[in-house]
Amino acid sequence: MAGHSKWANIKHKKAREDAKRGKVFTRLNKEITVAARLGGGDETANPRLRSAVAAAKAANMPADNIKRAIQKGTGELEGVTYDEVTYEGYGPGGVAVIVETLTDNRNRTTPEVRHLFSKYGGNLGENGSVSWMFTKKGYIIIEKEIVGEDDLLELVLEHGGEDVQDEGETWGVYTETGDFEPVRSALETAGIEMMEANISMIPSTTTKLEGKKLQSMIKLLDLFEDHDDVQNVWSNMDFDEADLED
Repeated sequence: MAGHSKWANIKHKKAREDAKRGKVFTRLNKEITVAARLGGGDETANPRLRSAVAAAKAANMPADNIKRAIQKGTGELEGVTYDEVTYEGYGPGGVAVIVETLTDNRNRTTPEVRHLFSKYGGNLGENGSVSWMFTKKGYIIIEKEIVGEDDLLELVLEHGGEDVQDEGETWGVYTETGDFEPVRSALETAGIEMMEANISMIPSTTTKLEGKKLQSMIKLLDLFEDHDDVQNVWSNMDFDEADLED
């Protein structure tokens, strides 16, 4: 899990520095719309929608935007229909990569994803080519200054969570997918601010990179993160954070 948590924390630092609010809102808007289309507009009966709305509120997305996104999903307002398409492949140094997208035109998205893989020394693979190396888990990031480890662990375990790990400047909370929402809700009720809370693909093994391969992999991940159709990117990359300062 080391590489996953390192990159997740770096992403949040970049997000704070870049403040790409428009991109963040676009991604959240799509997720809310799809969640409402698949499971209905009632948050109490739709855990995916409830989580998406919670993430939108955490990002200070206006309430009217959230409402319109839900209405587009339920058909009350006209909107674009998005397909969920997941791509798998390998990046520089044989790093396994999973790219989750919401697209209104997969004939556009697929060649663009393939191009990014090949541009940085990787290749797009078949479905199932790397996903076997990952396990779907609930993953929550909390800054250490907000809560102590013992209190956090007690709360997490009480509501069905799996583990709390020390990830440098933050705590990483891990749950089974079915226990994610109860744990997230308990943390919210307790007033514990979460930097990130979502269902993640956690690698069972990692591939360590350094030098030019690491720099190429970082560029590839950044370009995927900035792609309009991409919702999430997961990899099994590991690295020494000091190497990023070179």
